[in-house]
Amino acid sequence: MAGSVVLTGANSSLGLHAVEHIFTKYPQHTAILTVRDASDDDVNTKRLREIISQHPNVKASIHQLDLFSLAAVHDFSDTIIQSIMGGKYPPLISIICNAFYWNLFGDPELTADGYDKTMQVNYISQVALVLRLLGGFADVGRIILISSDAHWPGKNPMEKYPPSIPDDLELLVKPAIDDDKYGRGYQRYATSKLALTTWTHALNRYLQKDESLNKLTAIAMNPGNMVDSRALRSNTPQSMHRMQTFVYKPLLFLLRFTYPTLRTAAPAGADVIEVAVSPAYSGEKGFFTLLKNDQSSPESNDEAKQTSLWAQTLVWANINKNNTALQAGVV
Repeated sequence: MAGSVVLTGANSSLGLHAVEHIFTKYPQHTAILTVRDASDDDVNTKRLREIISQHPNVKASIHQLDLFSLAAVHDFSDTIIQSIMGGKYPPLISIICNAFYWNLFGDPELTADGYDKTMQVNYISQVALVLRLLGGFADVGRIILISSDAHWPGKNPMEKYPPSIPDDLELLVKPAIDDDKYGRGYQRYATSKLALTTWTHALNRYLQKDESLNKLTAIAMNPGNMVDSRALRSNTPQSMHRMQTFVYKPLLFLLRFTYPTLRTAAPAGADVIEVAVSPAYSGEKGFFTLLKNDQSSPESNDEAKQTSLWAQTLVWANINKNNTALQAGVV
């Protein structure tokens, strides 16, 4: 059945290939694409429009969504739900939370909401979006939250300090300043992916308890480490730019013997769409590495941490029983 797919970060390296794949293989679906800057002043948004223009029969729209602002997330969610109810868009079949932020050369930055930028964009705002849009699904559907091998301590060679969920959860949104900008910046990114993965397990548990939503499932997906991603040149030291140019991209074939999930953005984007909408993955949930169901880190599977993080995230994201269709686990 045709439906709507919401994709955040649609003009990212992975996002552009995901859009191309859904237009090519699943053109019956309506693509609701979000970007931080919807103007053509953003060269990546301009490229997104070019991809849409190459597929004149697809149903697609681009929406500006600033994930640094929870008010913007809630306003966007209201607009999409109203558009679905009014018949402008068909009911949702998938939400793909792909938007991303990191800062590997500066101190922690706070949004206007008072949260660390990395944690808000990669986690809190995506959670708010998912919970606000649950009422837009007709019956069955999948929620894909882009994770990373970075969420598991010791699995990514870029790691200097392991990610963890502290007992004092406020440290997630107000991290301390440290002289090691790169090391702590990457730790904030990895921890945001750990939080997202941990929360995904809790979401699945609460969805199963909700009679009206128990045919929805959520997957935290590691799409692989993309050697051609623009992320390696965004808020990163020059050494990473050089590594991408002279090591990662030209030596990908050799590097994959040691790091088999290294790849380019094109297959990563295609795989995300397959997991999101292909009938082959109907009912799947949990954690995926590429196209395979996999185990996430031990900490992400700690049910006590899932429960405490879930409850606190509802507060951070301004979610309550009045603004989400999910009633299980929400106060």
